Amino acid sequence: MEVVICPNEAEVGAVAADRVISSIAGNQTPVLGVATGSSPVQLYEELARRIEAGEVDLSHGLAFALDEYVGIPPEHPLSYKETIRRTVQEPFRMDPARVRVPNGFAPDLAAAALEYDNAIADAGGVDVQILGIGTNGHIGFNEPTSSFSSRTRVKTLTRQTREDNARFFSDGEAVPTHCVTQGLGTIMEARAIVMVASGEHKADAVAAMVEGPVAGVCPASILQFHPKVFVVVDEAAGAKLRYADYFRHSLELPITGGPDDGSQLSNVSAG
Repeated sequence: MEVVICPNEAEVGAVAADRVISSIAGNQTPVLGVATGSSPVQLYEELARRIEAGEVDLSHGLAFALDEYVGIPPEHPLSYKETIRRTVQEPFRMDPARVRVPNGFAPDLAAAALEYDNAIADAGGVDVQILGIGTNGHIGFNEPTSSFSSRTRVKTLTRQTREDNARFFSDGEAVPTHCVTQGLGTIMEARAIVMVASGEHKADAVAAMVEGPVAGVCPASILQFHPKVFVVVDEAAGAKLRYADYFRHSLELPITGGPDDGSQLSNVSAG
């Protein structure tokens, strides 16, 4: 696991965008795993900026969302299908047919979940999975005690997650109690993972994920076993990391050679 602490949220987006792009370099049909929520917003905006500038083209890729609420129609403004349309599909100039979101409105949710896992496999698997992290350590909607081998399935949302998400809903509007989410086993099959987090309210979860034991009470801690995970956080989200000073300098790589054949340090972060 590679962890980088950036000075601010904008830098998180820029550094994470660099890693997403490098993870799919040379791939004619990259498969992106995309998350919703506030965590990846800066990353998506940075990728959209680079698309607009002609620096990268993602229109030929495929995208699979992590999760969807159960019982909310796909056209509902707070459905994740609509969220992904606004934040990923349109800014990335992707054809709607190339973007998939779990079906939380299906008459047979178990069958829809199985079909979703199969669709990811049929696409050749995810090249780079973008993740945020919940305040209780969830990734996707894999709440604490989720099985590390779980596949796409229906999950009950914890009270903490519902309280965290209530800000998106109008007063008096019910927050969904269930979701369809990719499982931890599904997520771990991605060839590369880019995790982003910002804000002090994520500090406990980030510390548990990176430096705590691998345990079901922090689902994100399973990422310690993935061979290619890049975690990018701002100062506030990284505030409780014991090795924070080390992580602040993890993008500085020694470069040999130069005018005096001495060793120099080059910061490879973007922005």
